Amino acid sequence: MTSERKQKIVALLKGIETGDPESVAVVNPNKYIQHNPQTREGGEGLAALFKRLSKTNPRVNIVRIFSDGDYVFGHTEYDFSSSRVGFEVFRFEGDQTVEHWDNIQSRKGPNPSGNSMVDGPTEAEDSGLTETNRALVKAFISSVLIERQLEKLPEYLSETYQEHNPVLESGLDSLRSALEAREPEGAVQYQTIHHLLADGSFVLTGCEGLRGQVPTSFYDLFRISEGKIVEHWDTSETIPPRSEWKNDNGKF
Repeated sequence: MTSERKQKIVALLKGIETGDPESVAVVNPNKYIQHNPQTREGGEGLAALFKRLSKTNPRVNIVRIFSDGDYVFGHTEYDFSSSRVGFEVFRFEGDQTVEHWDNIQSRKGPNPSGNSMVDGPTEAEDSGLTETNRALVKAFISSVLIERQLEKLPEYLSETYQEHNPVLESGLDSLRSALEAREPEGAVQYQTIHHLLADGSFVLTGCEGLRGQVPTSFYDLFRISEGKIVEHWDTSETIPPRSEWKNDNGKF
């Protein structure tokens, strides 16, 4: 069932290119909970969105796709009127998806180390270490990004750490400097972990926090090897004010 669910999500996302309403057949319209604040509730809202997007001649590339229990999560590239990178999370009940979250930002880079926002390994390994890796990333987010115990960075990150954030270099020093930044407009503050999904060597987190004083959602994908984080991809997105939401479900 896991493989079939991933195939259905790939077909769903590729439906953005065609606008074909049949591509949303995997969505249960009676139960579907939409967490993208800019998208209306239900399968019909998704079909209308796909039809509108298809008129811009979009291209969709699913770079990575993973599963964790009833969840399928993917790392995607979108070329609409501009190039974007995103993470998509779907929760299944049986053969259909009943809930969706995403986090999408404009594509930038490559970063100072020459890495793009999506390149690097794509296949999960070490399936037997899924729970160990999930716990490692949870501890890293909690102690380093939320509690800001930056002295613990070497406990979690490999000396060969590769960074795909478009403005950071690979290595611990660049990340430490970014986390130490206190400029009001750019300072990042993680506050709450909402999603913690894992598939072998890959772990995706969805967190709520602030960039400066602006409510922001942070999605981070980590690759773990030999007990350390060796690679990182991310997107961040401003959470719009409640008055602009097209559904009542919230970003998370």
